[in-house]
Amino acid sequence: MPRITYIEHGGQSRVIDVPVGHTVMEGGRDAGIEGIVAECGGACACSTCHVYVDPDWFDRLPPRESMEEDMLDFAPGMDPDRSRLGCQLRVTPDFDGLVVTVPEEQA
Repeated sequence: MPRITYIEHGGQSRVIDVPVGHTVMEGGRDAGIEGIVAECGGACACSTCHVYVDPDWFDRLPPRESMEEDMLDFAPGMDPDRSRLGCQLRVTPDFDGLVVTVPEEQA
């Protein structure tokens, strides 16, 4: 099972086993990661699962689609070089070692 590191705003780092087929949002929400609220339940209709992807990982992930781009416009602290919606990142075995940080604005 891929292990993803979630870094909460306060700096606490937690490594979570996330099943293949789940999303980064589901892994964080289910583990109680502070700041991953997931108000829309993963429908890409809010930005409450916004995370910053570690720069070493950003280009290794599938590209953003237009709906995600539109929702990221509403994400406080959006960074064009690191921001993703966790609900749009479906976990594959290749996600093992992924590191994401929850933005300060979501804490």
